[in-house]
Amino acid sequence: MENIKVQKRDFTVKAKKLRRLGVVPGSVFGKSLPESISIQMEEGIARRLVREKREGSKLPLSVDGQIIPVQIKEKSLNTLNGEILHISFQALTTDEKVNSVIHILLANEKKFGGQLEKMLMEIPYASFPEDMIDTLTIDVDGLKTGDVLTVKDIPELMQEKIELQVDTDEIVLRIVGRRQQEVSEE
Repeated sequence: MENIKVQKRDFTVKAKKLRRLGVVPGSVFGKSLPESISIQMEEGIARRLVREKREGSKLPLSVDGQIIPVQIKEKSLNTLNGEILHISFQALTTDEKVNSVIHILLANEKKFGGQLEKMLMEIPYASFPEDMIDTLTIDVDGLKTGDVLTVKDIPELMQEKIELQVDTDEIVLRIVGRRQQEVSEE
């Protein structure tokens, strides 16, 4: 993704008024920075970030011309009206491990409908920035009733470059039969 252009925040205008003017407040923090930086960005850019990226996504942020590699740490949204309230970014350094989350996406899940139980779709981990994983897509085509997929069954998660913060025996998903589905719904 290209550099996301943001500016240092104008504190003469309150956050609520900024949002009415089409500007979203945010912040950048991290050990590599002398202090946190309060920022603001155009609402269109913020909407694209919310739509295309997830918490834990790595991207370059351009703050007044200075490029800072960051990950999205938190997105605050008003669920009633969809307004973006604030986006927080964590600055990354190449020599320091960072905590993040891998998002599990499923391909061909419509084949199973209600038979597919999603148990763990976000997997917390720590790694150096160059080894970060934003999303993993798992193709469930070929799975059958009774199949269980655990963390250790996903080769990308068993790399030495990442430190998982969950037990490798945790269940990511399972395919249940119609009878099991009816019992679990009751």
